[in-house]
Amino acid sequence: MTFCVENETGESFPFDIEETARAVCEMVLESEKCPYEAAVNLVLTDNEGIRELNRQYRDIDRETDVLSFPNLDFINTGVFEFSDEREADYFDPDTGKLMLGDICISVDKMREQATEYGHSLRREFAFLVAHSMFHLCGYDHMDDAEARIMEQKQEEILAVLGITRD
Repeated sequence: MTFCVENETGESFPFDIEETARAVCEMVLESEKCPYEAAVNLVLTDNEGIRELNRQYRDIDRETDVLSFPNLDFINTGVFEFSDEREADYFDPDTGKLMLGDICISVDKMREQATEYGHSLRREFAFLVAHSMFHLCGYDHMDDAEARIMEQKQEEILAVLGITRD
């Protein structure tokens, strides 16, 4: 897996951001039986940065914790089968890797939510990465049934990795 992390905030963390994100991403892809080597970009920003992205791409003028920008159009959620006419858009021509998309996390919201929910910063970060990765795999939470599926999958990934609500 290719993983690119851009930390716009310059903040440091009490855990290895890239190592944690890579472990979560790889576990999600394994659980979803992704048959390809994949590439994901992760941007760590602040509330102002994520608010601008939310306004620009979703027409919502407020901060949020995480935004997902999937590169793939799934025919069936979590099934890595694509129409032939779009396949060239999904794979990096130089590496052949599947370009899943981008994850943008507000470090401000991440810290706030870790405190609010009473768990570690690493756990909140891993949760946001897992949540976003499932979006990159075609999942959504627009209704209660979809939300329950995503929540269960996220919790399973974190449990397997031993990233609990400590």
